[in-house]
Amino acid sequence: MPWAVRPPRLGRDWVAAPDPATLRSRWTALVAAEGAERERLFRPARGRTPATGAAALPGQRSETAPFAVAPGSCPQPVRILRAPFDEQWLLPDQRLIDAARPELWRVRDDRQLFLVEATEPLVTAHLPVGRLGRVRPLHRRPGGTEPNIAPGLPALLGERYGGRVGPEDVLCWILAAARPGPRGAYEVPLAADPERWRAGLELGHRLLAAQVRGARGGDAPRLPGGRRPYVRSAVTTWPGALAYDPEAETLSLGNGSISPVPAGAWEYEAQGTRALETWFDARTAHRAAAGTEGPEAAGLEALGPAEWPQAWTSELLSLVTTLALLADLAPLRAAFEPGPSLSMDALTAAGVLPPPRWARRPASVLDHREEGPGGQFALL
Repeated sequence: MPWAVRPPRLGRDWVAAPDPATLRSRWTALVAAEGAERERLFRPARGRTPATGAAALPGQRSETAPFAVAPGSCPQPVRILRAPFDEQWLLPDQRLIDAARPELWRVRDDRQLFLVEATEPLVTAHLPVGRLGRVRPLHRRPGGTEPNIAPGLPALLGERYGGRVGPEDVLCWILAAARPGPRGAYEVPLAADPERWRAGLELGHRLLAAQVRGARGGDAPRLPGGRRPYVRSAVTTWPGALAYDPEAETLSLGNGSISPVPAGAWEYEAQGTRALETWFDARTAHRAAAGTEGPEAAGLEALGPAEWPQAWTSELLSLVTTLALLADLAPLRAAFEPGPSLSMDALTAAGVLPPPRWARRPASVLDHREEGPGGQFALL
């Protein structure tokens, strides 16, 4: 997958949140503020201030004049991946984002998948942002019309394995077979044996289904009957902490509880921390930001729900399912051996390596116009 982009860098935490209602409240508070107070709430940086205009993000509707001149109406929040397995929401207004990476927004649609470089490959249907590894879109253009795969590779693999090899097949193989290389990048051996290829695809498709969580219209993954987590006690007061009882396989959120939660889901780590704890911390961050002086003194980051949203409990059930499935698959992935692999010389002789320089850059010609700063149309 030759084309890789760093994820969008927000520059200010308040433009993303675990629920869209919070983002609308923050937008309203910023628009209502004036002068020095608006400047403080905005959290200006070298790249973005209230006096900075910016082009509308591809596929999004927003003002392009400086926020101080024409804030406009609140843009519709979009779903993002803020941290591994932590799906949140973002205000898609480039005037608020230090480095939005428009090239990623241009290819973001219901056909797209993004491979995120982490300790283990992570795939999401939502735009990855923030402190994540480099992002490799599966497709270079909207509509899935051009794969971000080394030119000639699918045809070569199809001939060797005796069947059509599509972009998603290559992605699934990466999920199953990729391992961290000596310089941080993945090493992806390509099986010489068709049987090993098919075994890797079967494992990769199971990993992919668990990670995307039904986001592209498919069925959400489910655990077998008897292992599916349920809400045993509803969350009626704001939970102060997340706790786990391994003997009862119960996850507690204040006075609420979910079970059964297998130990593998609780212990599942991403970027060195438990994924469930990262998820919970993100949903209580606004209360920590408020501190003892109240949200007005703390900033927009302190605005958030006063009561625990029921939707978050549903999200937690889905996340527990995903992590439990991935924990079950982890030993299979660790034990998977691609067997003898295609040599670099064979890939070079076939013209697959090295990929051409254009394949490492985003596609530059699109079939629509984009609005630039001040309402002018951008040339692509």
